[in-house]
Amino acid sequence: MARVAHVIGNGDSAVYFQEEPRKGLKVTCNLPPFPVPDAWATCMVDFKMQKTIHKGEVEVPGEWVLGARPKIYCEKNPQYHMQHAHQIKEFFTDIPKYAGNYTDFNCGHMATYYVLRRLKAEEVHMWGFDAIFDFNMRSYTDLYISSDRGNMNNNRLITNWRPIWQKMFNQFPDVKFYLHHKHDALKFKKPNNVEIVVHGKK
Repeated sequence: MARVAHVIGNGDSAVYFQEEPRKGLKVTCNLPPFPVPDAWATCMVDFKMQKTIHKGEVEVPGEWVLGARPKIYCEKNPQYHMQHAHQIKEFFTDIPKYAGNYTDFNCGHMATYYVLRRLKAEEVHMWGFDAIFDFNMRSYTDLYISSDRGNMNNNRLITNWRPIWQKMFNQFPDVKFYLHHKHDALKFKKPNNVEIVVHGKK
């Protein structure tokens, strides 16, 4: 049987994950829109997220997988690191060359890359990755971390983010990716190893 992983992002369509029980490893991004009690880990990539946790403004339950910038934050704030060491499953700082830099490599990218590289997933289900389909950058994370959601910045981010997805799908041709969304109008040519699962239509 294929090794199945679910990556639960923070976009509007993440809610479809809750339609029925899902088998496989579950990895979340930052703080998901709903509790995922049996999650393998929550991935985080930003300084802002660590600062928000440090200030006590939000609590992220379960175990964490932290990227390069959270690693730096922990090194600069040893007391914070000690306080949360029991939650840190590992630091995962791998980044593919095609990502360019850590700024363009968002939390969804990192979580998906993690299940591919570290967990060796053979089937990956992606929930709440709306920016792949639409000009929709709404994120549950925005409820507790302020982000620039102006059209100029959104356009820049989407322009940088989408090619990374294309290249990641191409890097793992033997992995089957399932993108769960409300429609199937992908904003780039669909690779052969990607299938779109449409939800919400009766």
